[in-house]
This record gives sequence, C-alpha cells and structure tokens, in this order.
Amino acid sequence: MKTLLLLLCSWLACFPVSAREGADSLLSARLDSLVAARLPQGSHVGIAVYDLTANRPLYDRQADQLSRPASTMKLVTAITALSQPAFDEPFRTEVWARGVVKADTLHGDLYVVGGFDPEFTAEDLDSLVAATARARFRVVTGQVYGDVSMKDSLYWGSGWLWDDNPASYQPYLSPLMLDKGVLTVSVAPAAAGQPATVTVSPASTYYSVDNRTLSRTPSAGPLRVSRPWMQNSNELLVQGNVAGRQARVLNVYSSQDFFMHTFAERLRAAGVRCLRLPSDSLQASRAPLPPYAFAPLTRDSLAILLARHATPAQKVLDEMMKESDNLNAEAVFYRLGAQTADRRPVRARDALKAVRRLIADIGLDPRDYRLADGCGLSHYDYLSPRLLVGLLRYAYSHTDVFSRLYKSLPVSGVDGTLKHRMGRGTPAYRRVHAKTGSYTGINCLAGYLQTREGRWLAFAIMNQNVLSARKARALQDALCQELVEL
Repeated sequence: MKTLLLLLCSWLACFPVSAREGADSLLSARLDSLVAARLPQGSHVGIAVYDLTANRPLYDRQADQLSRPASTMKLVTAITALSQPAFDEPFRTEVWARGVVKADTLHGDLYVVGGFDPEFTAEDLDSLVAATARARFRVVTGQVYGDVSMKDSLYWGSGWLWDDNPASYQPYLSPLMLDKGVLTVSVAPAAAGQPATVTVSPASTYYSVDNRTLSRTPSAGPLRVSRPWMQNSNELLVQGNVAGRQARVLNVYSSQDFFMHTFAERLRAAGVRCLRLPSDSLQASRAPLPPYAFAPLTRDSLAILLARHATPAQKVLDEMMKESDNLNAEAVFYRLGAQTADRRPVRARDALKAVRRLIADIGLDPRDYRLADGCGLSHYDYLSPRLLVGLLRYAYSHTDVFSRLYKSLPVSGVDGTLKHRMGRGTPAYRRVHAKTGSYTGINCLAGYLQTREGRWLAFAIMNQNVLSARKARALQDALCQELVEL
C-alpha cells in the first residue's frame, strides 16, 4: 500500500508539468500554423516569446537568427540608458558669460553649451535669449561661442545612408539642436497663376528661399521642396502647383551652425551687441564672417551661468519610443556614452561599451551581435529575437527600469506607432506595449503583452526580406492576438 501511495503521489506531482507541456505544444502548433499561412513569400522571421509570470521560455522560432532590428534597436538603447543611475538627469542647454562685467559691457565672451537636447524648440531658444538679455550687460567685447564639445564631430551614425538626405528623419547630429535640425516649409495658394505664399519655420536668415511656385496651376507639376544637399547648401527651392495649404519638412545643414546663427541673430534683436561682429553679418544667410564661432567653455572663476533650459529625460524617452524619433534615440545614446565614459568628446563606441556590458550581464555574448548606432537606421546593426527578449526580461525584473520603459512604449490601438494596429474590437486592443521597427525589407515588433488571464509576456518578432510591410504587420498582429488569447 505504501508503495502504491508513493507511486500515486509521484504521478500527481508530474501531472501539471505534463499539462503544461501539452499546452505549450498546442500553442507552438498554432503559432507555427500562423507563420506558415501568413509569412510573405521569400521572407523569413525570427520569434522569441518568454512567459514573465511563469519565468520560462514559451515559444522560439529561429530565435538566435541575426536580423536587422530597424527601430527596435531603440529598445536596446533605452533599456541600457535606463539602467544607468544618472538617467533622470535632464538634457540641458546653457548660456555662460566668461569675463568681467563693467557698467553695461561684458569684457569677455558668451558661450552656448550644448547638452544634446533633441526637444529644444524655437520657443525655447527665445526664452534662452530673453534670459541672456536680462543680464547686466548690453555689449559683449568678445565672441559668441557654441560649445559642442560633448560629442565628436561625426554628424551621422555608422552605416546611415547618404542618399536619405535631406529627409527629416535623418538630421545632422549635434549637441546643439534647434527644432530637431529640420525646417518646416508651409505653402498657401494665392490667385490662380500667382506665386504661392511660402513660410519657413523656425525663422532665420541662415537659409534662403527660392519661390518658383504657381497657385492653382496644374501644369506647373506637383509641389516639390528641396535643397542642393550634395553641396551642403541651405538654399531652399520651392516649386510646382499649390492648390491648397501644404507643408514639407527637410533637414538643414548643419544643426550646430543653424542653432548658433539663429541664436546670435535673435540675441542682437534683443538688444545685446557683440563688438566682434561686423554690422552686416546677420543680414544674409552666407555672411562674409559668421556671427559665432565654436570653442569649449573653460569653467573657471571668470565663468558665470546666465541661462539654462532643461528638458526632462522621460520626455525625451517618450518621444523616442512612442513616435520612433531617431534624433531622440541618438541623443539618449550619446548621453549614455557621456555618462559611462565620463569624458569629452564622447563617441559612439563609448555608448556601445555600455550596451555590450549589459548584454554580458544578462548572460549573452556581445560578440555574437553587431552594434553600430542608437536608433536602428544603420544597416550594420544585427541582433536576434533572443537578445531583445533578454533585455526586455532584464527591464521587467528591475522595477525602476520597467516603469519608465513601459510608460514610453506605444500601446496597441491607442497611441504612437501602434495607434492604428490591433485596435478596438480585437483581442489585443490596449494589451500590447511594444516598439515597432521598419524600413525597406525589414519589419519588427518587440515588447510586452498581457494575456486575457493576466499573464505577462515578453516577445520579439523580426521579419526580414519582406517587401510588403502590410503583410508583415498582419502576421505580427495575428501572433499577438494569439498570445493574448493564450
């Protein structure tokens, strides 16, 4: 009898495991069927799913296959940055005076010190100028300097494509950014056959506008806004038919010069005069002498802080993840390098060292992957679904990291890049918090979801060589719906 009871107890103890294995097999079969039915012809996909509630793998399909992550690379940057104690330090842009003030004159120089704030706007610039103009001087005997010593002079990420210029999603990187380093060109029609009204923001004499538009004249062809980017020119050519109000956005060369030219211009308009500037230097976009120079600030007893603008780190992170903003990702990436390397100028490899350390900390070998930039624009990035899920698991296990990351992720059917996916009436509505990633041939989705019964899952789906983004998204959405119904 005792032997029989022991055998019975052993069988009962094994029953939950057998049931779990049976359920896992059923789930795997259903997910495999979905992939077989919906994977676009000629493409392939790597998938990893981890049950965070039960703390065990749930489903793998080519989970170690290396893939280009596109903007899911932002998960890597965000989680690594959030793991740093100094993450919550705001992004700062400051104005300093260095010299001696006598009467109404600063016998010395002005410095604008860049902290790579990607959310710094024209309105913020006006506030910074106004605060500077409230100082005790109205005349500067020296120069107006921009301090961009935070990072190196490379204004693109490793592997970024030159012919994506002048797209707004690929701005020139600098510690001094104004309106994300882009210009918004707006047009409004006038009477038929007449030139349209063209306005550009932010307002500045750094660029010029050649208006060749015609209002309500179809024969003029479609509206086109361009600049000779191969010559690094900021002469904007606006041409074609304007039948209604429209806007175009393009980057400007270069971000740090755009910032400093506009700052010096507005400072002069506020009544602060720099004796080193020729009287006509602000009157043309290509002045004989620039109204500024670049040099690092020496912080000694002669240096006085005049004005500061600070942007919360969470605001930068939210825009980076919700709207997949490449500039914000690179700002977080380079600041990560600055915080971990503690030197100037910081380089991409300083940030990548921190990423590789975290990969090693979660038990994976960083040598198995290729890392190039912080936003995923680079074609040199190669990650795996298992790596992304490993980082998502790390974030989930660290409350301070997870709470800020989860808040920043797009929500299915609600906001960000998932606003129009898995919407009302679908099982996954509001249950998926994940980062999208896409460019030609690449479509990925990685993040968290909650099942109907409340279990937490981390997942990564990396579609490669898929020319139909619509079909790739349909597969990803179907997989998420299936997991929600787990």
